Amino acid sequence: MSFLVVIPARAGSTRLPGKPLLNIGGLPMVVRTARQAARSAATRVLIATDHESIAQAARQHGVEALLTRTDHPTGTDRLAEVATALGLDDEAIVVNVQGDEPLIEPSLIDAVALLLAQHPDAAIATCASPIHDPRTLFDPNAVKVVCDASGQALYFSRAPIPWHRDALADGEQRLAPGLPAWHHIGLYAYRAGFLRRFPTLPSGVLEKVESLEQLRALEQGFRIVVHQAASAPARGVDTADDLARVQALFQSEKHRPPT
Repeated sequence: MSFLVVIPARAGSTRLPGKPLLNIGGLPMVVRTARQAARSAATRVLIATDHESIAQAARQHGVEALLTRTDHPTGTDRLAEVATALGLDDEAIVVNVQGDEPLIEPSLIDAVALLLAQHPDAAIATCASPIHDPRTLFDPNAVKVVCDASGQALYFSRAPIPWHRDALADGEQRLAPGLPAWHHIGLYAYRAGFLRRFPTLPSGVLEKVESLEQLRALEQGFRIVVHQAASAPARGVDTADDLARVQALFQSEKHRPPT
């Protein structure tokens, strides 16, 4: 099995301006992410960006970069441009790693790529981890996923799903015993043929109301297979507090990831 990793990096960020180039242990965040992704079994890792400064920073540190259009509504649309620009075969596997994941586990990247390779009937592979904290289950910013018996995604939602009717009848926010609650992890593997088709798919009602682009694939009948990780991976960098936490981690010699 071979696959490539593409890291979409957009210049515009409202929470953390200039996020892809923020310093993480002496390197731009997106470069840190690329180096971590390169520790996976990927045959190629590249950054797809809409800004020349990000592309230049990547190349200065030996990371391949591709300049893409500035008007892509989603990272998946940006990946579709990459799949076309590189002339990838329809069956080629592309793993989408977010540029703000400098602690992404290489083994998790390998797992989603392998899962997609093992399921030729699926267009996408992604992953999830078990929910152990009721605050996560009821947090609308934490996306949940429900799967069928074979590990195919049935639905993604910001709502607390599945809903245990009897155990939660009193309205208290808690985890019901035995509830198969899974927190979706935003790591995806795609077939290049599907990536090229994705921008042509109509955006459905579910995608719009939940604001979750993976629902576009489900609404159009495409299958998404889910790798169920044993534990939650390290969090990415979304806020200033996240940035400080990761910067402190890289400053610690004991916990500093390989360069």
